[in-house]
Amino acid sequence: MKPKQVAVPGILGGLGPLAHVELERDLIDEGTRRGARGDLDHPVWIVISATDVPDRTRSLQSRADECAAALVRYGNRLHAAGADFIVVPCHTAHAFYDVVHRELRVPWVHLVDHTAHHVARAHGGVRKVGVLATDGTLGSGIYQRSLRRLGLEAITPDIGSTVQNHVMQAIYDPGWGIKAVSSDLHQRARAVQLAAAASLVERGAEAVILACTELSVAMRGISSHAGVPLIDPLKVLASIMLDLAFGAPTASVDAPRPSRRDTSATSPPASAHPLIDPGV
Repeated sequence: MKPKQVAVPGILGGLGPLAHVELERDLIDEGTRRGARGDLDHPVWIVISATDVPDRTRSLQSRADECAAALVRYGNRLHAAGADFIVVPCHTAHAFYDVVHRELRVPWVHLVDHTAHHVARAHGGVRKVGVLATDGTLGSGIYQRSLRRLGLEAITPDIGSTVQNHVMQAIYDPGWGIKAVSSDLHQRARAVQLAAAASLVERGAEAVILACTELSVAMRGISSHAGVPLIDPLKVLASIMLDLAFGAPTASVDAPRPSRRDTSATSPPASAHPLIDPGV
């Protein structure tokens, strides 16, 4: 018998065009793994494809306020539509988390923190973790900080290096990049990302996080490379969403957690459960 759904997830998608689609595939796959066998066995969720949110990497360089305002607008629209919590399947968007969540009327599950905690729990012997991501994600330091808090070291390409330039090209190139060709994936893009992952392994990475939604798309079906596991954060997020939706024993939905840098009385109360805030 299907468990009773107690919370409705909201997905702020469109960042890029396959972000929410890939996450929804993972939600269905994880639901099936847990026993779903038909339409009625899967949870209700709400999606908005917010393709007009300014590019997150470029926004970190010039239009941060505009991007943050768009994330607030769409997050609150999901809440108004009935979402009890939201997820954003875009890693770079989490660079705006501390600003945005203060203005949201709904909890935002932190993809980056949860991914770091997943690595620590599921790959306990790993100490050096490779991170493949956009310039914006790497430059913001969000993965480096989340991993460091758990005693893990991030191994990343240097911004401006040949490896990182190739990663960005494979994501953004208008002719063969993952954002451009969508589901008709160009094998060149996958080959570039696999080579980038191998370069991090050569530098000591014992696991590699695919810290960009486009990489989840490109690497679908590939769970390891160069002898190390490839961590897909969207699969981590899908599992958490189902736990929250069906009220797993450790799951509840509460107010957004306060910024780690702002603990003033004007901040929203902290979440006191590990599915919204894995650091509690």
